[in-house]
Amino acid sequence: MVDVILGLQWGDEGKGKIVDYFAKNYDVIARFQGGPNAGHTLYINDKKIVLHQIPSGIFHENKINLIGNGVVLDAITLKKECEAVASFGGEFKKNLFVSERTHLILPTHRAIDKASEIAKGNEKIGSTLKGIGPAYMDKTGRNGLRVGDLLSKNFKTDYTKLRIKHQRILDNYNFQEDISIGEEEFFESIEFLKELNIVNGEYFINEKISAGKKVLAEGAQGSMLDVDFGTFPFVTSSNTISAGVCSGLGIAPQKIKEVIGITKAYCTRVGSGPFPTELSDSTGEFLRNTGNEFGSTTGRPRRCGWIDLVALKFACMINGITQIVMTKADILDSLEELKVCTTYMINGEEKNYIPFQMNGLDINALYKSFSGWNTNSSDIKHFKDMPENMKIYIEFINQFLGVSIKYISNGPGREQIVSV
Repeated sequence: MVDVILGLQWGDEGKGKIVDYFAKNYDVIARFQGGPNAGHTLYINDKKIVLHQIPSGIFHENKINLIGNGVVLDAITLKKECEAVASFGGEFKKNLFVSERTHLILPTHRAIDKASEIAKGNEKIGSTLKGIGPAYMDKTGRNGLRVGDLLSKNFKTDYTKLRIKHQRILDNYNFQEDISIGEEEFFESIEFLKELNIVNGEYFINEKISAGKKVLAEGAQGSMLDVDFGTFPFVTSSNTISAGVCSGLGIAPQKIKEVIGITKAYCTRVGSGPFPTELSDSTGEFLRNTGNEFGSTTGRPRRCGWIDLVALKFACMINGITQIVMTKADILDSLEELKVCTTYMINGEEKNYIPFQMNGLDINALYKSFSGWNTNSSDIKHFKDMPENMKIYIEFINQFLGVSIKYISNGPGREQIVSV
């Protein structure tokens, strides 16, 4: 049996904490897509740690954590991450496994990412410059190197061939930086990676499922950044939705049971791209500062706005969401008025769906207003004790989406989650 946890917005929904919260109920926690641009923030004994590639169940004793083939892996970042996990008491040597089909991010992928973004001028995607897009391009172009290739005596030869190809691409961009920077650290990190538990991921996880083990598949980014269904071209390079679980781990669709979607009580986005409910006023600034809305990987300020139910309903539909976790509800505690977007006005016409191309359209969000609750909710342990206006807010969202919010996160702490 496989359950899935993934984001329903543009990422940064607080998935790391939620996976960590649910991990105690599972035997295996598996990342199925994305790369080190994802930052899943956890608080262990009130100390903050950000995981980029390691699944968020790593701090649970005797839980298996698998990096699946759908991920693109940065060995340098992974080494640093493992060292950080160890400093917090995590057992990565025993509990972390890596699929041999997982593609590698090379130093030259980072260079191509940077050169490509610079070349876009004023039309930048907002890449984190981690080399993720170029690594996925080599994967689909059938040029990439995989974790299993590390065990081949031809690895350095194959690496050199790919490096030469990348240099030609960089020459076309007239990229002047020295691409040998980082190579020494890369090969040191490769040696570290070779000492980890490298497995045939698809057999590994299916054997666990057949043995009756419970698997939690952990997504990165969010549904509105999906390469097919997100706000293209301002998207990530992988399938962030539940369908990506099957190709990113090698499991069959009928193995999936619950699909748990994570949404904030409001909405944020990092980088460029359409954001119909964005607030460029004091309320947006309040959400950013009160919610500490700065990228956990890059530190970039997040764009903030009201919750977008048009986009959220779309995300629930394409993922087959069975239950929702709402995070950061406490950030709204002191607001007098709240708004939720219920429809779009697109080029003068009212629409209740996500258009093929959001970029370049004149989209205005239309809202329904709610009274705030003016109550500190962060210490509340039971839903019955939540403010009445919060209950009204949540019930409206449930009715609109046709999917129920089952949990509310009302603070960053591991136990600050209320069952509805």
